[in-house]
Amino acid sequence: MAIYLETDRLILRHFTENDAELLIELDSDPEVMRYLSGGVPTPPEKIHQETMPRLLSQYEKWDGAYGTFAAHEKTSGEFIGWFILRPKADGPLDEVELGYRFRKTAWGNGYATEGSTALLHKAFTELGVHMVWAETMFVNRASRNVMEKVGMTHVQTHFPEPPLIEGAEHGEVRYEITCHDWELSGPSRPAG
Repeated sequence: MAIYLETDRLILRHFTENDAELLIELDSDPEVMRYLSGGVPTPPEKIHQETMPRLLSQYEKWDGAYGTFAAHEKTSGEFIGWFILRPKADGPLDEVELGYRFRKTAWGNGYATEGSTALLHKAFTELGVHMVWAETMFVNRASRNVMEKVGMTHVQTHFPEPPLIEGAEHGEVRYEITCHDWELSGPSRPAG
């Protein structure tokens, strides 16, 4: 298991080709997919044929420094979801996206904040990142709360045309934090 990052309660690791079933199970929960697809599960064949090859190729493209990382609860070893820390496909390496998706059973436990705090620390202290951004639907208050807790600032709201899923009419929001702002805020240091 290629461990990417550890916190007090989490282990983040590279996905492997044997992890498709974890993603199929995660993406089959309508509540998990509510703000992504309106609750429609990701078809298993799409995960096998598109998602897994894309995730694995990201590690090669960015020498393991960026990508999508499986998140496990440290004590039990249970898979609880994933985190993203990656640039846009053809974007600069010093501007990266932060993201997360968790099983419903992991919601409300502070895992997103804990992992995001550790990823921001890694991005700004080890990877030479200048700016980290994240996006979600305006109505996804839980995700926006995480972004705000880790020091990110709401910088933009845009409105997709046409709104594809319920709540999209309220827009999608983008949050950002620069290394400079992170340093000025006296960033929380990740535990672990």
